[in-house]
Amino acid sequence: MHCQPFPRAAVCYTGLTRPPLSDSFPLLLNAMATENNDGTASLQELLLFVNDRIEGYKKAVEESKDHEMQGYYKQLVSQSQQFANELNAYLRKQGEDPETGTTLKGKLYRGWTDAKALLTATDEKAILSSNVYGEEWALKAYQDALDDHHLPASIRPAVERQFHISEKTYKKLKKLEHST
Repeated sequence: MHCQPFPRAAVCYTGLTRPPLSDSFPLLLNAMATENNDGTASLQELLLFVNDRIEGYKKAVEESKDHEMQGYYKQLVSQSQQFANELNAYLRKQGEDPETGTTLKGKLYRGWTDAKALLTATDEKAILSSNVYGEEWALKAYQDALDDHHLPASIRPAVERQFHISEKTYKKLKKLEHST
């Protein structure tokens, strides 16, 4: 299969494996951030990925045939919704609108996994693999937010806590992926 990568993003898919993470992961809202950066641009960016996380785990609940895994994915949906609510509450306090959208990359990836499911049987390992990949992106988004020196001190502890919880989730998903 021939394809061309988009500039600065690793979205060129060859075969049925997941696309690699890019080494450079700039903030999508970087232009806005430089004009008026009070830290909210980083939070809005992070929220797009948290919302992707919600959608990804909802999809996993629908696709999984394993009742135990469905329960785990439902917990992750709830956890992600709590993360989003916490970050959106901060944005509202700053006079910003809550962020309810998702990333284009997330939409494309969910579309890609739908197409892949049509070509191959969706099994638990494939679902886990997709969730591991999504969690890698979420962790990168958290790290980018934490690396932003404009991130306000008042929200930083919440972002750090969410990051550490996401790290634990990632490790658990990786372990489950390798055991199936």
